[in-house]
Amino acid sequence: MDFAKILTDIARAIVDDPDQVVVTEVVDGDDIELTLTVAEDDTGMVIGRHGRIAKAIRQIMKAAANTCGKRVTVEIK
Repeated sequence: MDFAKILTDIARAIVDDPDQVVVTEVVDGDDIELTLTVAEDDTGMVIGRHGRIAKAIRQIMKAAANTCGKRVTVEIK
């Protein structure tokens, strides 16, 4: 399963400038660390009020990873 592609698709649906969405992936065994970078103006959209959207994105990614026996962490910059 391509977790970076899933996160990219989710982020592009939320932001105003989808061309600025960049996801970097670091794999260490069963642990996958994804770093999401968006345009400066779109950062608030991805984080949401009180971090609700960011929390929802992390929960979706963890649920997807759980089906494969992996652990995913998402960092938003």
